[in-house]
Amino acid sequence: MKTGTQAAERRPLREEETPPRFFAADARWNVPEPAACRLLWNKYAMPDHIRQHSEAVAQVAHTIALHARRSGMNVCADTVLASALLHDLAKIYTILHGGNHAQLGAAWVLKETGNPAIAQGVVHHVWWPWSISLDRHFLPCVIIYADKRVRHERIVSLAERYDDLMVRYGRTEKSRQYITLSLEQAADIERALAERLEIDFNAYSFDSRGLV
Repeated sequence: MKTGTQAAERRPLREEETPPRFFAADARWNVPEPAACRLLWNKYAMPDHIRQHSEAVAQVAHTIALHARRSGMNVCADTVLASALLHDLAKIYTILHGGNHAQLGAAWVLKETGNPAIAQGVVHHVWWPWSISLDRHFLPCVIIYADKRVRHERIVSLAERYDDLMVRYGRTEKSRQYITLSLEQAADIERALAERLEIDFNAYSFDSRGLV
């Protein structure tokens, strides 16, 4: 859990403040198949409950990516799927040994795949420090959103996910501030997706690929 000072600094940065590189699809970059991603789970000793969580996050992210591609957006759904499957690759290592699982996981993913777009989704899946732009940064934004729609291994609403986070981690005013900022960002991404794709993902059943 971040400190209150770190949480307070988590405002969206202006685009001129070290803006991130825009990673468009590049045919030279390897995009591993889901089976290859799962082999990396074995290599890095990912436990079953994190595998189940990653499968659910991938289901949400890939479904949205397919809708985006059908709408005419320049989205590589396979890249989104791989990033979602690998977003928590370093989770258990950092639980056991310390460190930032998003940063370490991104380093591992870049080493294993050579694909900076997949790694970008991993490194930013906890927080996106710039303004939300689906056209420029669809992949990291959708990985953030998908991760925030999954409680353990079950797909839930943002409200249910963050109610659970508040109960488990909101022990201090500082931690509650951070959780609230994270919820606001996830809700901003959900609104941007709804406006762009004309789908209310808050009311979307990702299990049946349809509205509930």
